[in-house]
Amino acid sequence: MSALLQTQALEAFYGDFQALFGIDLELGEGETIAIIGANGAGKSTFLRTVTGMLSAPADAVRFAGDGIGGRPPFEIARMGIAMVPEGRQLFPSLSIEENLLMGACVDRTGHWTLDTVYGLFPILKERRNSPGTALSGGQQQMVAIGRGLMANPRVLLCDEISLGLAPIVIKDIYAALPAIQAQGTSVVVVEQDIQQALAVAARVYCFQEGRVSLSGRPAELSHEQITQAYFGM
Repeated sequence: MSALLQTQALEAFYGDFQALFGIDLELGEGETIAIIGANGAGKSTFLRTVTGMLSAPADAVRFAGDGIGGRPPFEIARMGIAMVPEGRQLFPSLSIEENLLMGACVDRTGHWTLDTVYGLFPILKERRNSPGTALSGGQQQMVAIGRGLMANPRVLLCDEISLGLAPIVIKDIYAALPAIQAQGTSVVVVEQDIQQALAVAARVYCFQEGRVSLSGRPAELSHEQITQAYFGM
């Protein structure tokens, strides 16, 4: 499988503090991968660097064959990379529908429209005129995912989408993933929930202190290997 998104020896810094050390990662066309790791392992920093919020050398991040490291976030979004951020980060002054429409500002055409997002998450159509922050945590997460889909991305980056949600709500959120994959979208799922990540991903990368401590296909990785890579034990 050829890589749609690839990082090579990727490093990232917050001022003088180095947060990522030589990350090599690949995501294939239509593939779903998971990135797992404890708090502070560098998972969100990795996504911020891929999306241009942190600088990187051009060739350290490659998308569809082009070096995109260091390009501005709006340009990367227009190329086809969208992120569902940790904590949802909805616009509190906007309705659900207005929040969704913000995702379409990159002017990419494709399968995802208001109608298809509402088909994926019917509750959002029922509440479309409500403020986004008036919803439950799970419904807000649906808005955040829908907003990302409205950009019609080739790659959807999902940062901790199960964080703080009840198990039954998490199940509903992840039940939408096959419909997203069916449109050919490649997905990166960042999760602290190891079992959830392993259940949905074709391949998994474990981060520990800014480095890849383990990678492979879930079926080929033992519980002991994952525990050691995750906790450093």
